[in-house]
Amino acid sequence: MILVTGGTGFLGSYLLRALVLAGKPVRALYRRQIPEQINDIKDKVEWVKGDVLDIGSLEDAMQGVEQIYHCAAVVSFQPDKRDHLLKVNIEGTANVVNIALDAGVKKLVHVSSVAAIGRSLTQAELTEDIPWEESKNNSNYAISKHGSEMEIWRGIAEGLDAVIVNPSIILGSGFWHDGSGMLLKNAWKEFPYYTEGINGFVDVEDVVKVMISLMDSDISGQRFILSAENWPYRQLFNTMANALGKKPPHIATKPWMAELVWRLEKVKGLFTGKRPLLTKETARTAQLKVYYNSDKIRAALPAFRYKPLEQTITEISKAFLASKQST
Repeated sequence: MILVTGGTGFLGSYLLRALVLAGKPVRALYRRQIPEQINDIKDKVEWVKGDVLDIGSLEDAMQGVEQIYHCAAVVSFQPDKRDHLLKVNIEGTANVVNIALDAGVKKLVHVSSVAAIGRSLTQAELTEDIPWEESKNNSNYAISKHGSEMEIWRGIAEGLDAVIVNPSIILGSGFWHDGSGMLLKNAWKEFPYYTEGINGFVDVEDVVKVMISLMDSDISGQRFILSAENWPYRQLFNTMANALGKKPPHIATKPWMAELVWRLEKVKGLFTGKRPLLTKETARTAQLKVYYNSDKIRAALPAFRYKPLEQTITEISKAFLASKQST
């Protein structure tokens, strides 16, 4: 039996589908409801209502489980979500590790993030070996993912067979109102602004393929950056806009402009009660030029090939247009 935490989320739902299609017995945690994006396979999954902060439900979910994919996490860059973010991502992971050790689980694959990779100002490309450094520039999300990794390393030291993946920004279709789906929606709305930042991007299906391959391998006690290509945000939005038949962004957002906008958004939110579109963390992150090196996973899984980023964008753009036509 395989347990997936976070199976109702973006990455988790793609993982569930891949496992079901492979004919593997799958159990998944859900907190409130099962998303319509996995209606086609939901009857083939054993669902357990619970939460990574609910130890009793985790104990029930791990009965008879040999493998765990730990995908459950909160992703937020809103300042008021800090405490919840740290609690779910760190304490929740600690609970998963502790109960997995008690239950005799054979292997765990943990989904971290490149946000947990140390940021070196002297390194041309970031690798898995760069140490984490405490800094005021670390986002709360990055801090939470670093903390969750520390719980996995603790579990490994205590005898847990585990491996960590660190995906860059994951692109995929179906979840248009959250995460990377918002990037495509901005291109659809012909959002005119772009930043000079650079980041890594990867197809959700590639992340799933690597996770399953690592689970089925003898690899343990290691972490792997998963990033297909490093692209400027402008190139990303231009490619999305072209695929959607929309006007690409044409106004460069300078750092001082971003600093002004997030402050205005914060003030506006106080009056409207709506969450700001831009926060201090997202404004500054979008200006960074970060390059990720993904050679380690290529060496570990020689048969694996990343999907070209342009192909990913073409595919998700077609899916987005199809969703617009069906509504």
